[in-house]
Amino acid sequence: MPKIKTNRGAAKRFGRTSSGKVKRRRAFHSHILTSKNQKRKRRLRSGTFVHSADEKNIKKLIPYVK
Repeated sequence: MPKIKTNRGAAKRFGRTSSGKVKRRRAFHSHILTSKNQKRKRRLRSGTFVHSADEKNIKKLIPYVK
């Protein structure tokens, strides 16, 4: 069986935890920050986990990313 190629775009955006969950960064924190309040910007700094409905598809894109 040949190796599966990792989707490089997905590998840059997602990571895995030791328990196998897929982690991601939050959107809307790259520009136009002046109109967002401090509480919202602080929350956007922290990462979060991918929704369970999308997790299976993303794991296919990053088979070897640990």
